[in-house]
Amino acid sequence: MDKIAVVEKMQEYLKRCGKEEGFSMEKLYQSVGYTKRHADRLFRELLHMTPAEYLRAIRLSKSAEELTETDKSVLEIALDCHYSTHEGYTRAFEEQFSTTPQKYRSGKTPIPLFRPSPVSHYYILRNQKERTDMEEKTTLCTTSAVERQKRKLILLRAKKATDYLSFCAECGCDWHGLLESIPSKLDVPALLSLPPFLMKEGYTSTACGVEVPFDYAGEVPEGYELVELPPCTMLYFQTEPFEREEDFPVAIGLAFAALERYDFERYGYVRADEDAPLYNFGFSAAKGASLAVAVRKINR
Repeated sequence: MDKIAVVEKMQEYLKRCGKEEGFSMEKLYQSVGYTKRHADRLFRELLHMTPAEYLRAIRLSKSAEELTETDKSVLEIALDCHYSTHEGYTRAFEEQFSTTPQKYRSGKTPIPLFRPSPVSHYYILRNQKERTDMEEKTTLCTTSAVERQKRKLILLRAKKATDYLSFCAECGCDWHGLLESIPSKLDVPALLSLPPFLMKEGYTSTACGVEVPFDYAGEVPEGYELVELPPCTMLYFQTEPFEREEDFPVAIGLAFAALERYDFERYGYVRADEDAPLYNFGFSAAKGASLAVAVRKINR
């Protein structure tokens, strides 16, 4: 646990101070009271990269968002990203994402955006407790129905995985950043439970994916598939925000508990799991946890 605390402290420092002009790695090491050698070893042991590589991935991912969300020139974005030249930035971007900033800006090339989370989250998921204070504080879960037109789904299947941890162990954890990088996505990436019509022999019902417009013309990442989804109604379940990031397993559990308790018939619906996957959109402390299932209206 001491290792986790030290590495998480470095993660927080990089997130908070890494964008400042006067930032230096020496200040990072001083913040935890370790030598460069010792700090780098701990960081690499738990996160499989050095602090410098971690900061580089954060900066380049932030720059990728600016490429698609702003009208800034590539040089302006390069300077914001702490690169002094267009060429140096382009070279680093291509090393990180295997494509150029210009090609990514065209909107057709998904890239694995780096989406770090506190290292403790992995251990919380692996060793989550049955009860936390949040279970007594957070009980409200709102629902909303959204009509979805015919669309497509970019998905990655699992051969053995049955949940988030086993999926990441089998398929890696880069999928969220990769799918999030698709500008035309209709919603955020999600862990999926696939309906029968999307199942394939040799694979489990667990997958990851993101919805895109029916006329999507961008690239499909290697190993992923592009499948069609029929029109349907999706019912979203959203928990309240929560104060402590470490309470996310409980927030997700509350969303699923609300789904199981929901009286669909009372509100004029029946579940229609055969129409679309079940989407587990994950969580954020500021927004809470959310998921969505397909439903059909009852004719009365």
